[in-house]
Formats: sequence, C-alpha cells, structure tokens
Amino acid sequence: MTDDLPNPDSHPGSDSDANSPSGLPSRHRTQPVSFVRRGSRLQGRRKEAWEELADTYLIDVPRSVADTSVDPGFVLDVEAAFGRAAELVVEIGSGLGEAITHAAAEHPERDFLALEVYKPGLANTMLKIRQAGLTNVRVAQVNAPEALATMLPEGSASEVWVFFPDPWPKTKHHKRRLVQPSLAPLVRRALRPGGVWRLATDWSEYAQHMRQVLDDAEGFRNLHAGERAGSESPLTRVWQEGLENVAGVTARAGRKAVLTEEGRDETDELGGWAPRFEGRVLTSFEAKGHSAGREVFDLAYEAV
Repeated sequence: MTDDLPNPDSHPGSDSDANSPSGLPSRHRTQPVSFVRRGSRLQGRRKEAWEELADTYLIDVPRSVADTSVDPGFVLDVEAAFGRAAELVVEIGSGLGEAITHAAAEHPERDFLALEVYKPGLANTMLKIRQAGLTNVRVAQVNAPEALATMLPEGSASEVWVFFPDPWPKTKHHKRRLVQPSLAPLVRRALRPGGVWRLATDWSEYAQHMRQVLDDAEGFRNLHAGERAGSESPLTRVWQEGLENVAGVTARAGRKAVLTEEGRDETDELGGWAPRFEGRVLTSFEAKGHSAGREVFDLAYEAV
C-alpha cells in the first residue's frame, strides 16, 4: 500500500456497517477507519480492465452492507480461488499492484492475494497481472480487518504484508491507523504457525508505534529482536540527523522524548528493525522517499 493513495485499509470497520446495539446491522460502522474513500470512478484502461478481467481475478465477496464489507458468513475457498494448493501471501493495501505483481512473477510457486478498497488501484493491479501473464494473483475489494477476521480461513496465510500504510500523522487521527492492537490478533488468526507478518513505513513515529504494537501482541516474535540498535538503528539516525521534515518540523523535535537520568536519550537502544525485505520491489513511492532522504523502517514478526 502507498501513502500517496487513499489509504487502502483500515482499523476494524469500513465506511458503513457494524452491529447496532439492537444486534441488527446498522448503516454505519461505529469504529474509525484508516482509509478515505475518494476517486473511485473508473475511466479509460482501468474501466476496461475491470470489465474484462474482474471475472478472472477479482474475488466475488458477499457484502453485509458496504461495498468494502465482508459478509461474516463468507469463508474463502483459497484452493478453488487459485485452482491449486500453494503457500498464500496476503498484502493489505496493495495500492497500484507494483509490489504484489512483482513478487508473484518472482515466485510462481506461491499464491498472492491483494486486499484493497481503492477500486482504481485494483483495476491497475489486474492490468499488471494480465501484462505479466500471471496466474497466481487474485484481488479483493475489502476492508482488510474483516477479511482477516472471517473471510480467510484460520492459518491459511504464510505471510501477511503491510507496506507503507497511511501514517495519519496528526495525533487526533492516530485512531485511524491500520496497525493497532486490535489488528494483531486478526493477522495472527490468518497466519499459520511460523508465518511472518512483514511491515514497512517511512514515518519514524509510526514505525515506533508498529514496533510497540507487535512487541505487545500475543503470538508474535520479532525475528530481529535487538538487531540494528544504537548507532546502527535507523531511528537513531532520524533522531540525531533530523532526516524527516514535515511542515518545517523535524521528527526529532516532534517525537515523544525518551527521558533518562541524564536527560533526553538520542539513541534507540531497543532496535529490532529488520533489514530491507528483499522480496519487496522498490516502488515509485519508496524511491521518492529515498530521494527525499527519508528513512525506511522494516519489521518482521513470526507467528508462534
């Protein structure tokens, strides 16, 4: 998923649906969402792709109310959807499909499922699937937490990817972030034992939030605990060199201070950052971040 698109997924709840106090479906969810629905109209090649390719690549998801909701009684038959039994990789917020289609081409022995709410992005992904002649990618227009909770069979995924989710940087919007304590058990449910949850962001404060959420979550183990700490930590570099700058405010100035007896600590002693995931192609979004001098934070946690 990419930050320059409407955020393709959410904290539990989408744009309309949830259970009302009466137990009957309401027209609106009660939980905040991490995506903003805008620009969903299809035009040109994307419209043609949707009309021509949806029957082949798009999972037909029964809805409860909203067009991104998942009927809680629906369970995806993964083998039937792909026509075979293979390891399944799920990407939450696939954006324009750059990462997932590249990975699928590199690993034809695996199956890949793109979860996305942004319809033009899904159309673009289907175009890329056809152009590359791939048979191991399917897409679904869904609110990912719902898909993880009920649509995907328990233990069906070998990996779950969350790459560059919208950081919602304003404090009042943090509740909209995709990676929340409530998401962790849903990802754990979908992953098989030994499966891996991979995450990446170029926003240091969100990276710290992600690390804390996963460190606190039951059923996960940091595959790189203690690594890239101290002077080797990308977080230390951001703090000490002021690598991020948003509206004229450096990340160091805006971050929550880590206090010691000596005062503010400018070193990330915790670490736990993974090396850059080699299976993630350098997308145009990530390349722009590198050009702007932003640091990318990778995390990898094993389901135990």
